[in-house]
Amino acid sequence: MTTERRGLPIEIHAKGRKLEGYAATFGTEARIADRFTETIAAGAFAASLAGRGDVLALVDHDPGRVLARTRSGSLRLAEDTRGLQFELDVPDTQAGRDVLALAERGDVGGMSFGFTALDENRDGDRRELRAVQLHEISVVLAWPAYDGTIVNARSRQFLGPFAAYADRALRIMELGR
Repeated sequence: MTTERRGLPIEIHAKGRKLEGYAATFGTEARIADRFTETIAAGAFAASLAGRGDVLALVDHDPGRVLARTRSGSLRLAEDTRGLQFELDVPDTQAGRDVLALAERGDVGGMSFGFTALDENRDGDRRELRAVQLHEISVVLAWPAYDGTIVNARSRQFLGPFAAYADRALRIMELGR
């Protein structure tokens, strides 16, 4: 099985020394390398989240820039009706400080994830991921695989589950290809 990587239309919120948002969203179409259109089915990450495997949070899929991991509890993942939620404690490392500074300014490109497809449905040039083995999520500093990525950096306290925020909100849209 091949490990794949995908970037998705998500939101990232900087909250003190935490980043939170969605690493993947269900039912969102993405054109992958002009070869096929892909969506993620609700529940695709359930087996990974129920298992005992260690999922890492990286910068640009680089295993040399680890931000957090599930094994240590510094990365928390959960599925809801929208997608794969994440919350990570940003380390006081150069990579952590850089990511946090860029997220606060609204300069982060989006989120991505590395996975192995376990169950998929292919129909012509369409692919639906039904179950994946999740290896890592990544903060992507430039361009994730999916167009239309939205990234938010917030300067005040997080007020509710990815809904209510106040004060300085910076929003950028990934430029079209």
